[in-house]
Amino acid sequence: MLLDVARGFVRDQAPIDAVRAQLETDTGFDAATWQAMVEMGWGGIALPDTVGGAGMGVGSAVPVFEALGGGLLGTPLLSTTLAGQLIWRAAGESAAEWLGRLCSGSVGTIAYLDHADWGGANLGVELGADGTLTGGKSFVADASVADCFAVLASEGGEPVLALVERNAIDDNALTENVLIDLTKRAANVDFTGVTPAQVFRGDAVAAALRDTLLLGALLTAAETTGAAGKCLNSITEYLKTRKQFGKLIGSYQALKHPTVDIYVGMENARSFVYHGATVVGDEALDQDAEVACRMAKVAADEVMVFAGDRSVQFHGGFGFTWECDSTLFIRRAQWAQQMYGGAIHHRKRLASLLLDS
Repeated sequence: MLLDVARGFVRDQAPIDAVRAQLETDTGFDAATWQAMVEMGWGGIALPDTVGGAGMGVGSAVPVFEALGGGLLGTPLLSTTLAGQLIWRAAGESAAEWLGRLCSGSVGTIAYLDHADWGGANLGVELGADGTLTGGKSFVADASVADCFAVLASEGGEPVLALVERNAIDDNALTENVLIDLTKRAANVDFTGVTPAQVFRGDAVAAALRDTLLLGALLTAAETTGAAGKCLNSITEYLKTRKQFGKLIGSYQALKHPTVDIYVGMENARSFVYHGATVVGDEALDQDAEVACRMAKVAADEVMVFAGDRSVQFHGGFGFTWECDSTLFIRRAQWAQQMYGGAIHHRKRLASLLLDS
């Protein structure tokens, strides 16, 4: 039911022309569309009802993100959902005010990456004895529209979660990134001199971060799988209408077989994604959940890369142009690979989880 509702929302609110109209805007999304999503309760769909959420669990967000991916719709929902998960898992109801704001439409984001990568500690920002932060974060998703930042920092060598209000950051502290996927936005943020509104410490922070990164992989995989489905539909429509040498190009086996491969890969990825949705919850993620999240990301990345590449090739010279939607698909594939670890990153970790005795 969630998938049907979300698909209907995307169909009505975000046809491809509307998505294209936002590609070169400052935010990459329409404010009215975001507000409509908030009114549907999606901002808090994965958070407990005790903090204003829907109480449906994080798995319930999977069909929503699959539908959003199917529309290539760029909004800050992924950033907000993951920020909510990190704060909830690290602080629980002691952060109820922050979580309530996210459920009500405030945009949240996680400031995680610095000079390291997904395999590093990413604690380049320091929380000093005077209570202020020093350092910056790179590629902070939706930073320009965020109302609050969940900043991973170090205090005495230990990870802490610092919650920062947007109004505590100078405008010139944000430097916009140019991303290959123009439906997405990110910026580098310098937090030097900023005093967090609240700081959470303890073992729960590291555990929450680990789980949130896995959930990021799962939700990104759901979005990517939806985009692969959209790409497949675009390909099949073209194969049924484009003629070459007096025949529909869809009649040639050289095009049929890769198209079937895309379909099989997409269904394979969906199976992994929805299995992941059934094994993740509010509690700490166990090994089965970790395996599911990692496998979903591997499958989704690979089918999207293949689908985007084939879409460009099947459309010929037109496929390389800005006017062809193929460019949107191949750009989404390149973006998705960089988010929450690519296939190589996750396979390396799956090997130790599945093969070590």
